[in-house]
Amino acid sequence: MQPNLKIGNQRHMFAIVSIAGQQFKITEGQEIFVNHLGASEGEKVSFDEVLLVGSDASTQIGTPTVASASVDATVLGSQKGDKIIVFKKKRRKGYQVKNGHRQLFTKIRIDTIKA
Repeated sequence: MQPNLKIGNQRHMFAIVSIAGQQFKITEGQEIFVNHLGASEGEKVSFDEVLLVGSDASTQIGTPTVASASVDATVLGSQKGDKIIVFKKKRRKGYQVKNGHRQLFTKIRIDTIKA
C-alpha cells in the first residue's frame, strides 16, 4: 500500500540521515529511538550528515552527503532497551560466565528537514 504523499498543499519530504553511526529514513514529525546522544531532555539537536533528501517533486542524492541539508530534532528523553543476556560456556571445563546488558537509547522528534 502506497502512503499518501500529499497533505493538503504541503509537500511530503523525507530524508535518509546518519545519526550516531546508523542510517534512518525519517519524515517531519516522526519520533524515533537512536543510540544514546548525551543530550538532555528538551534540547534541540541538528544533524548535518544527510545522505538523501526526497519529496514528491524531486530527489537529491548526496556524494556522500547533500550539501547545505540538515535535520533539526528535539530530544524527548532517554531510556534503556530490553536486557540482552551474554552467556559464555566451555563444555566439560566447568567454565560459565553470565552477563547482562541494557543499551541506552534517546527518543527524538524530527522537527524540520532543510534541503
